[in-house]
Amino acid sequence: MTDLEEALSGLAVAPEEGYVGAIPALPQSELDEKINAQYAGVVVRKDLVKAVRGNAVVPGYVLEYLLGQYAATDDEDTIQEGIDTVRNILAEHYVQRNEHMLIKAKIQQKGKFRVIDRVSVVLNEKDDVYEAAFENLQISKVVIDPQTVKANEKLLVSGVWSICDIEYAHNDTPGSVPWQLGSFKAIQVAGVDFDQFYNGRAAFTTDEWIDVLMQSIGLNPEQFSRRGKLIAITRLIPFVERNYNLVELGPKGTGKSHTFSEFSPNGALISGGEVTVAKLFVNNAKNQIGLVGHWDCVAFDEFAANKKTDQNLVNIMKNYMANKVFNRGNIQIGAEASMVFIGNTTHTVPQMLKNSDLFDELPPAYRDAAWLDRIHFYIPGWEVAPIRSEMFSTGYGFVVDYLAEVLRNKRSEDFSDKYKQHFTLDSTISTRDQDGIHKTFSGLLKLVYPSGEATADEIQELLEFAIEGRKRVKDQILRIDPTMRDKPIHFRYTDQLGVAHQVTTLEEVQYPQLYKREYGVTDDTDSLPASGYATAGLSETGPARSIVSVAPPLPIVPDGSDQAVLPDATAPLFEGIRDFKAGQTGVSYENVLLPYLVGATTITIVDPYIRMPHQVRNVGDLLGLIALSKGPADEVIIELHTTQTDKDQFKKDQLERLVALREAAQSFGVALNVKLLDNIHDRSIVTDHGWRILLGKGLDIWEPPTNAIAEARQEFRRIKSDTTFTYARSRIEGE
Repeated sequence: MTDLEEALSGLAVAPEEGYVGAIPALPQSELDEKINAQYAGVVVRKDLVKAVRGNAVVPGYVLEYLLGQYAATDDEDTIQEGIDTVRNILAEHYVQRNEHMLIKAKIQQKGKFRVIDRVSVVLNEKDDVYEAAFENLQISKVVIDPQTVKANEKLLVSGVWSICDIEYAHNDTPGSVPWQLGSFKAIQVAGVDFDQFYNGRAAFTTDEWIDVLMQSIGLNPEQFSRRGKLIAITRLIPFVERNYNLVELGPKGTGKSHTFSEFSPNGALISGGEVTVAKLFVNNAKNQIGLVGHWDCVAFDEFAANKKTDQNLVNIMKNYMANKVFNRGNIQIGAEASMVFIGNTTHTVPQMLKNSDLFDELPPAYRDAAWLDRIHFYIPGWEVAPIRSEMFSTGYGFVVDYLAEVLRNKRSEDFSDKYKQHFTLDSTISTRDQDGIHKTFSGLLKLVYPSGEATADEIQELLEFAIEGRKRVKDQILRIDPTMRDKPIHFRYTDQLGVAHQVTTLEEVQYPQLYKREYGVTDDTDSLPASGYATAGLSETGPARSIVSVAPPLPIVPDGSDQAVLPDATAPLFEGIRDFKAGQTGVSYENVLLPYLVGATTITIVDPYIRMPHQVRNVGDLLGLIALSKGPADEVIIELHTTQTDKDQFKKDQLERLVALREAAQSFGVALNVKLLDNIHDRSIVTDHGWRILLGKGLDIWEPPTNAIAEARQEFRRIKSDTTFTYARSRIEGE
């Protein structure tokens, strides 16, 4: 055992290192080293895209394609050379729209010039030729070979980013153009070694592989909880699963469209206001198939803002989403495109639950129960933090067009029944609900366990997540259409032992009375506190408490009940187990710890992870509450048992922060004694007036706060992973 002074006096601080250069060389993590060892040549450092983009208005996959040609390595010298090469290529060959005349002049002067541009093609029926148009170069009627068009049919729809040689040959023929296409190459990976992909996956643990996927889509896995990572990779399911229908609604600025605009050459992102039957399905006037016939994924951005809708489009979309076909004249056309609907919300979740439903922001025509029933999964966008610079990855990940090609190859596989050897869905779950669950589960399994092999526990995690997302859809449908409530539905499954597992959405846990207000559970919504929590009392025995908290109380599920209720202010304190779910808000030390600490004179806190600045801050928050709850003349002794960090560069910082905290607490009548111990594992709080609280994963239960309000109040932070607090009270002599 060591005290703070002893630890500080014996501390040697290592010198800090720095890096300089045009593109800073970053130390590789163990994960980065493993990625480069297993996938040499098909991975790239993700922060390089920003370094080379400059003024080029191109998708990230175009830049990564070029980086993959010249900088797909972990050798810093080669990376720097590759970056310089890509920058030169973009400077010389990428067509800036405001410089199109300069590029045309270069073509005319040199007779031939290579350009990077978005190319689209139309059929000139009069002359029976295909003609290409270059978006930024602003030239058109460039004759293109029919075989090239046949090999790249997306040219006929919304265009393809390409590297082309344009030649100049002036002639006096009326209506002709001087531009000729010397060569055409779509920007996409040439081929994928699938054996390398599968063999490489076997070298990674599940946690590591999920982090590989996160880094591959440009996100820093250290900034996301496990649930946050699952939400992020769910956005990839439309690329790996045929005819997958996904909705994500949430606040602005959370990166909802990022994956669909930057990730894949196999997806199209369009504005919700641009959706038409001709563009999406078929243009009968031109006898031309729309986007769904050519792309793996069609995503509609700002879909919720599109208040003007074509009922014919809604009906055609409804049929396609259910049956995977649409009509061209009298002919049925099958297609495999997944559909993603992205929109912003303007109200909080409790507001939507109290006054409407979680599809409240959709255009009225799409708030049709039959249309919504085609949605396989609803991503709760309100759980996603606003994008910040530190959320972007600087580590290594797959070159995105390589990963996109892998995912495209796996669309033909079906993993939807892989859970059945371990689990059985409840018989009350309808066929359409099962379809949504199956497709989400299949997609997640392809992404996380591409071989299809996983343990029962690994499968259970993905299955529960898939059920939750479909339940979120169905619960809102039941609000919208009362006729669908005739038969009770239980979103649960049983394991091989016959044990039933009920699945709930996070909103259902947080706002139990608001969530099912339409089902007659309670009509007493007017009496709800401002936080939107349900109100009810508990009857557990125990000592009465002194209320000092201003935070709203949290729902509790009493033993023997499946109904969450709120503790009454005059009821005895709850004894038992309280579960907190990843992503949950409303949890604070004020409402889950402080009521049990009031009146104690000595409190022992055991937590081995009071090391990082935010963890010390958490202890400070708790000490501040204790200081406010005691009498001005009283003193409370806090015994804090923790461990010293094993990272030399952080030891001094940890110890100095704990010393500063001890001194600050002392001035408010709280005596903090810190003991640095070895081999601490359990986390707990024990008071001298009889309460013992087992802290599960400890005091560090929240994701990093994403705004000033969450920084100030714990209730507005999200729980980072599932955890459990257990409350037990022993009788004190004399009671």
